[in-house]
Amino acid sequence: MASLLGTSSTAILASRRLSPLSVQNHGKKCYGGIGFQAKKGRSPWHLAVTNVATDINSVEQAQKLASKESQRPVYPFAAIVGQDEMKLCLLLNVIDPKIGGVMIMGDRGTGKSTTVRSLVDLLPEIQVVAGDPYNSDPQDPESMGVEVRELVIKGEQLPVVSTKINMVDLPLGATEDRVCGTIDIEKALTEGVKAFEPGLLAKANRGILYVDEVNLLDDHLVDVLLDSAASGWNTVEREGISISHPARFILIGSGNPEEGELRPQLLDRFGMHAQVGTVRDAELRVKIVEERSRFDKNPKEFRDSYKAEQEKLQQQIRSARSNLSSVQIDQDLKVKISKVCAELNVDGLRGDIVSNRAAKALASLKGRDNVTPEDIATVIPNCLRHRLRKDPLESIDSGLLIIEKFYEVFT
Repeated sequence: MASLLGTSSTAILASRRLSPLSVQNHGKKCYGGIGFQAKKGRSPWHLAVTNVATDINSVEQAQKLASKESQRPVYPFAAIVGQDEMKLCLLLNVIDPKIGGVMIMGDRGTGKSTTVRSLVDLLPEIQVVAGDPYNSDPQDPESMGVEVRELVIKGEQLPVVSTKINMVDLPLGATEDRVCGTIDIEKALTEGVKAFEPGLLAKANRGILYVDEVNLLDDHLVDVLLDSAASGWNTVEREGISISHPARFILIGSGNPEEGELRPQLLDRFGMHAQVGTVRDAELRVKIVEERSRFDKNPKEFRDSYKAEQEKLQQQIRSARSNLSSVQIDQDLKVKISKVCAELNVDGLRGDIVSNRAAKALASLKGRDNVTPEDIATVIPNCLRHRLRKDPLESIDSGLLIIEKFYEVFT
């Protein structure tokens, strides 16, 4: 493990439309992010072209730096002791978001929330349309908001910036309006415009949505998550007004099975399932306690001590994401994966799809171009464990049942 695993409102966007923005102080006129500035003492026809995007990027970098320094320090991912299964599932989802998220179930106090939140430092950067509240992808129409898509159809040049993938926490007590977003009815009636205040699902688009104690989430919020996870879009219907926006996110949930079961409809939406147990080894427990004490005493110094390992892990993730498309899986291995799923009576085909994706992501993380049976053996229990039908009379763990069936089919 150690070697390889380790808002603006819509009005801001509307202001970037076809009409030129006159900047009287500098004698500029901007069209699609490019400023034309007349030189002093020359004819107004002699123009110098300056790129406004450079100014935007420098301002945003300063804002990012200031916000990063003011944030609460996060425990480094590389410093987490043990829990290899959970860490692997999280890393594979960062490498290939289409795996569909991960459900982490285990005892209380085993570092589930700490591990998930420590993932923030490792998240890579993505290209987004500047000023767009939905983190629209400038290249992918499926991940664009409606207004951005209209601008693209008109042929306008979009201002693009790089930003880190968002991680959004969904509190248990959140209201439906806060999650989905809300429409300003007063403005809609008086001015005749759709004034939409984006919610957490808009912020989580192309990012990560984390729900701690997901098994305690209210049913109406579970329904909202199911709808968005199924379609990739969030639709808000209020007083005869309908607004839709993309909501494609990696869903990560954690919980304690003793506090209640998760609805099977939602459980099936998680691509992978990780089981976390309490560390029993006395020396490891002492090491965890000591590391935590060091972090609480001086977070900055502790984070600096793991900086090299964190950067190495970040580079592995970047490399794995860029090489993922070149990873191949043999037809024979695909058939055997589907045979395992069929013989285990797994409902639907999500198990087959996720197992293939996770195996390719693991091979890419290891720096290989071909999937091996060992890759499949590593990930298939996490991909199928939560999809098996529960038998109250079955004494064997579902993970062991999957491994037994895997070796039966693959040998």
